[in-house]
Amino acid sequence: MIETLMTNQTMLLEGLGETLYMTFFSALFAYVLGLPLGILLVVTDKKGLRPMPVLNAVLGWVINIGRSIPFIILMVAIIPFTRAIVGKAIGPTAAIVPLVVAAAPFVARMVETSLKEIDPGVVEAARTMGATHWQIIYKVLLPESIPSLVRGGSITTITLIGYSAMAGAVGGRGLGDIAIRYGYHRYQYDMMIITIVLLVILVQVIQSLFSLTAKLIDKRGR
Repeated sequence: MIETLMTNQTMLLEGLGETLYMTFFSALFAYVLGLPLGILLVVTDKKGLRPMPVLNAVLGWVINIGRSIPFIILMVAIIPFTRAIVGKAIGPTAAIVPLVVAAAPFVARMVETSLKEIDPGVVEAARTMGATHWQIIYKVLLPESIPSLVRGGSITTITLIGYSAMAGAVGGRGLGDIAIRYGYHRYQYDMMIITIVLLVILVQVIQSLFSLTAKLIDKRGR
């Protein structure tokens, strides 16, 4: 196995880099879309700042549909959309599109859960002091929920690593592609084990970083 590692280290490093590339940018864009959606879900809830039951129900319905589609099916189903966005349907950049589409609804629910964990008394206190809805969102809800959002970010990022590995099976490249192409199709099981070990290490590092960050910024732990 060590010999296999040394022989294929360039390819493995390239695959690791592609996995990190897909994971980072898909997580970034998923939060660009999912964070506002999560906030909107909380604000329009029946107990929210501005209850809008119909809009809330429609948003919840759309998000639930997005979360219910298996990623591998979603990735194939939106190939025309992916091609329209990035000009191609295979490769790490192309894989980011379905990764974002799959992760954004998940992020929205994570954000909704984090915001709803905040003590309603804090929001009521801000209202009493005359804060606008927008001020309550960016001065109360978001700051108070940052530790929970960071912990949710670790779950999202780790989930995207798993999705990126699946993307490798249909042309997304990365470590998943190496595991399938060499470990499975060519029966090089030592290569598959190496890719699994690399993914496990990557997940552990990301989990540790997010957990440490959440602990450092969590005022309740001081």
